[in-house]
Amino acid sequence: MKKIFTLLSLLVPSLLFAQVNAVNGVCLNRAVPDGRVDSVYQGIDLPQAFKGEDVIIGVTDWGFDYTHPVFYDSERQHYRILRAWDQYRNAGPAPTGFDYGTELVGQEALLAAHCDTFNVYEYGYHGTHVASIAAGSGTESALRGVAPEADIILCSILVSEQAAVDAFRWMYQVAQQEQKRLVINMSWGLYYMGFMDGSGAIAEVMQELNDEGVVFVSSAGNDGDVKFHLHQDFDAITDTLKSIIGFSDSYGNEQYRYGQCVTMTSSPYTSFSYAVAVVGEGGQILGSTPFYDTESGDFNLDTIVYVVGYPVEYKIENVASIVPNARPHVNMRVKKSIYGGIQYALVVAAEEGDFHAWNVIDLTNGVGNWGGAFTSAGTGWTAGDKEYGIGTPANVPCAITVAAHQARQKNNTSGEFTGIGSIASFSSYGPVIDNPDKPDISAPGVNVMAALSSYTSSTEHTPTNTMSFNGRTYGFCQLSGTSMSSPFVAGVAALVLEANPYLTPEQVKSILKETAYQDEYTEAGTPIRFGAGKVDAYQAVLRALNYTGVAQHSVSDSRCRVYPNPVYSSAFVVIESDASSLIATLYDMSGRQLLSQTMNSGVNTLDMQAYSPGCYFIRINDGKDIITKKIIKQ
Repeated sequence: MKKIFTLLSLLVPSLLFAQVNAVNGVCLNRAVPDGRVDSVYQGIDLPQAFKGEDVIIGVTDWGFDYTHPVFYDSERQHYRILRAWDQYRNAGPAPTGFDYGTELVGQEALLAAHCDTFNVYEYGYHGTHVASIAAGSGTESALRGVAPEADIILCSILVSEQAAVDAFRWMYQVAQQEQKRLVINMSWGLYYMGFMDGSGAIAEVMQELNDEGVVFVSSAGNDGDVKFHLHQDFDAITDTLKSIIGFSDSYGNEQYRYGQCVTMTSSPYTSFSYAVAVVGEGGQILGSTPFYDTESGDFNLDTIVYVVGYPVEYKIENVASIVPNARPHVNMRVKKSIYGGIQYALVVAAEEGDFHAWNVIDLTNGVGNWGGAFTSAGTGWTAGDKEYGIGTPANVPCAITVAAHQARQKNNTSGEFTGIGSIASFSSYGPVIDNPDKPDISAPGVNVMAALSSYTSSTEHTPTNTMSFNGRTYGFCQLSGTSMSSPFVAGVAALVLEANPYLTPEQVKSILKETAYQDEYTEAGTPIRFGAGKVDAYQAVLRALNYTGVAQHSVSDSRCRVYPNPVYSSAFVVIESDASSLIATLYDMSGRQLLSQTMNSGVNTLDMQAYSPGCYFIRINDGKDIITKKIIKQ
C-alpha cells in the first residue's frame, strides 16, 4: 500500500539550539575559513575566484524575507531571487503544472509580497537564515554566505510529503528554464516521514531528479544528545523488548503538544507485535493495551483503551510490508497521560528480525521532530541509544547529509586555527539502516551568524548586527543546528559546480567526501558523527577543475540526437548548430577521455567498434554550449 504521510517538519527553534551572543566571534567570518571557502574567493592557484555564478540554489523552508539586502549582489544592484513558490499563499497564480499556492516571479512581484505568508511557523525566520548562509551577499565579508553570486529560488512548503516532492519538481523546472545547474537545500526532516532506511516516495523523486543532475543537500538532524533509538536483534520466540517511553516537555506551546510518536521497523519479510504498557513505581507493569501484529495487514487505528483504570489514548498506522524494502512499518502515537505516578512503556515481541524504534515528540501541528529518551526501569528492560538518528530526507542515499561541528578561528598572521573544532553535541548520529556511510560530511553549524527575517513574528531572537536598506532595518543573528551546516555545504556544492558544471551529483558528492579534511577532532570522533570529515571548499574546487564531468544535464539536448542507441559498431550523431565546426569528445563512465574528433552541423559518424560493451558519454562543444549525451554500446 502506498502510504503518504502528511507530517513534515522544520528543525524548529527549540531544536535549533538557537543562541544570540553579545560577541560576534563565532559567525560566518569563522565558518568561511574553517571550510576553506576564503581561499576559493581569493582564487589562490585557481584560474579565477569562484562564488557560485550560474548556479541556482533552491531552498525549501519557511520564514523567507524576500526584501533582505543579502539577496542582492554585494553592490546592492542586482536582485538574485529568481522566483518563490509560497504553497500557503492562496491568492495564486500557482506554478505551471500545479494547482495550489502562489508563484512569485521576478523582483517586482517578490518585493511587493515582502515575505512568505503566515504558515505553520507563523511569520518565521529560519528560511532567511538558511538561504543567507548558502548564498547571502552579506553586509560585509564577515557576513557573506558561501556562494554569494548564486541565483536563488525559494519554496515555503506545506506540511505534506507531496508538497515537498512538488517543490523539488518545481525547482527543477525553473532550473531547466534558466539553463543552470541546481542545488536543493533541505534544512528540515522528520523521522516518521518516509521510511528510516532511506526509502519512500520522497526518496524516489529525489533519486529521479538526482539522475537528471540535481544535487540534494540535507541537514543530518539535531538529536545527537538524546537516547531516542532502540535496537534489538530478535532470535527466539521468547524474546521481548521493554523500554520506558520518555515524553518531551521542551515545546513551549502546550496547545500543540499531543505526546510521542514511536516509529518502528524490522528486517525485510519479518514481523513483530507491540503494545503500550502502563508502568507503576519501581518499574512494575500494571497492565497493557492489546498487542497489535504487523502481520495483521495495513490498518489505521485511533482509540482509547482503559488499562487498570487509566485511559491510554493512541493512534496507530500499521503497514505490514513496505513495497520498496519489504519491511514492516509502524507509527504509534501515544498521548501524554495527565495522571502522575505512572509511565508508559513500549513492549515488543518477535521471533526474528533486526528491530529498530525511534521515540520522537508528536505535535498536533505536525512539526515536531526531536527525540524523547527511551529508558530502562531495571533488570530486563532496555535503554535507548543515540545511533541511527538520521531521518528523512537526510537518510536518502543520494542526499549529501551534513553533520555540524564547531568552527575554529583562523589567525590571519600565522594562518593557524585556534578554538574547539569538535562535533556539535546536538548533531545526530549515523548510520542509516543498510547505509553505514551516513552522515556524508560535516560543516560549521554552531553559532553561525546570518540574516534574520525583518518580518518575523518571533521575538525569540534579537539581531546583534543591523543595517539599513531602502528605508528599512535588517538584522543578523547567530543560530546553531545542522540546519546551518547543510546550507554551508549547499553553497560549497554551488562553488564546485561553477568550477565544473558538467559534474554529476554523484561526482559532486564524491569530490566533497574525497577532499574533506581530517584533524584531531575527526580522528577522535567516528564516521557516524563526522562522515568523511570536515568540508574543504578549496580542495573540492581544485579537484572539480581536474575532474572530467559526464553529467546528462545538457540544456541543449534537443539540438543533438544519437542513433541507433544502443549501438553495435557505428553511431550517427545529428547536430543542429550555427558553428562551422564542433569538438566531440567521448568518455567512459569513469570520466576517462577515449577520443576527440571534429564534427559539423548535420549528420556525423562515430566509430564505436573498438570499445567494450557498456555506457559512454559524448560531449559536443560548439563554442557556446556543451551538449552531453549517453551512448550504450552493445
